[in-house]
Amino acid sequence: MPAPAPPRIFDATRRLMACHRASALQQNPDAARYIMADMVEDVLERLAFLLHQPRKALVIGAGTRVLTEKLAAQGCAVTAFDPASDWDDAQPFPVGGYDFVASLGTLDTANDPIGALIHIRRALAQGGLAIASFPGAGSLPELRRAMLAADGDRPAPRLHPMIDVRAGAQLLQRAGWADPVVDTRALDVRFTDLASLVADLRSQGLGNVLARPGPPLGKAALARATETFGTRVIERFEILTLSGWRPSAGPT
Repeated sequence: MPAPAPPRIFDATRRLMACHRASALQQNPDAARYIMADMVEDVLERLAFLLHQPRKALVIGAGTRVLTEKLAAQGCAVTAFDPASDWDDAQPFPVGGYDFVASLGTLDTANDPIGALIHIRRALAQGGLAIASFPGAGSLPELRRAMLAADGDRPAPRLHPMIDVRAGAQLLQRAGWADPVVDTRALDVRFTDLASLVADLRSQGLGNVLARPGPPLGKAALARATETFGTRVIERFEILTLSGWRPSAGPT
């Protein structure tokens, strides 16, 4: 009997549209890039700490040019998959044998994260390393508070569910990653108002891509959200990182 299909939490078309919008907004030299910049810096630090110098790498995610260039400068042959064009978490990668795979800012909106992690594991050569990073549970507490105030007694799905450390560990175990490690770190950013936060989220592809999003905010609800959010607010992003290896022997 075939396994049941995973629940459809996220809409592929909405996600693709969000990626396209972010790609266009990133053409602005002043566009926000701090989420991806933080994840790229962390990946490079982990590779240096582990003394892992990949010769063939797969990089998945939008805005990963800096990571691709850094790896290439070290003599690594890099294949890049951009979710705005040619990446689908439900499909296996067309080539494998990588000794390093980085997935940045993608798995948090995958309807089947276990399947996506299995595809990543299978893309690795035996003994290869994979690192996946994305915003996790604990992110955007001030925005959540503002949205609850906006909707009152009938809260709508404004922000999608996020993966926490415990769930991340369970995902890696079920996906067959060896020596799995899961950790989280906080990235705090100051905003002048709600509009500036929303603009940053859109330019980094972090908008609402739920299959059943809530209705648009009316003028009164938006005013309540703006007032609740306030000015000169420090918002928090919790970056969740999953890392592990493809076993030298075991499941394919």
